Amino acid sequence: MVKFKIHDLNIWFGSIHALKQVNMEIQSNEILSIIGPANSGKTTFLRTLNRLNDLNTNFKMTGAVEIEGEDIRGINIEVLRRKIGMVFALPLPLPLSIFENVSYGLRMHGERKKKKLEEKVEEALQQAYLWEEVKNRLEESAFKLSGGQQQRLCIARTLAVGPEVILFDEPCSGLDPISTAKVEEAMVKLKQKYTIVLVTNNVKQAARVGDRTAFFLNGELIELDRTDKIFTAPFDKRTDGYIRGKFG
Repeated sequence: MVKFKIHDLNIWFGSIHALKQVNMEIQSNEILSIIGPANSGKTTFLRTLNRLNDLNTNFKMTGAVEIEGEDIRGINIEVLRRKIGMVFALPLPLPLSIFENVSYGLRMHGERKKKKLEEKVEEALQQAYLWEEVKNRLEESAFKLSGGQQQRLCIARTLAVGPEVILFDEPCSGLDPISTAKVEEAMVKLKQKYTIVLVTNNVKQAARVGDRTAFFLNGELIELDRTDKIFTAPFDKRTDGYIRGKFG
């Protein structure tokens, strides 16, 4: 089933043409890895999916992005961002307890029942592979967690409000290999329930977790295919050059 359809997408920030005539589909319950060198349009594309680019006063967009057939520009922004959650490169826990971090979004959406909050917090922490590490310290400050734990806490906070899509913007860029492996393990399990779009500068990570991989260069979508094909027999020589480390 198709989750997103992107038609003739062009994006400008002032005079900078950041994305150029992008056409693609994203399938439900897949991990789509997005790779490419700096300034290739990866993060701009990711932020387009839940309209975070709208916050930039110089932003202009033509074309369309549809989620399950509905243009995202016609969806209430709060509803859209609840449906499409995002995890950023640097973990940004709130200055609250572990429990309050995860329940924050639920409270913002009006949930007040303690039992319901407890159930949702545990479920989200389980899905983020963090529950066993924090279940006896939920009232401690989130800042006492390690960097890798904080990133999984941010994943749990996103999951708690019940999204359909999770956008990851280089979520492991500051993490050690063990923490990275745990985040990747969580991603692979999460695609059973969610659609995941992962921007990563680590081509090996894209190869490990992506069902399909998209290669962006200078604002253009150069190639999109099954990850195994992209990494063994890419159609475009520029894709092959990037994967082999010849530029980027």
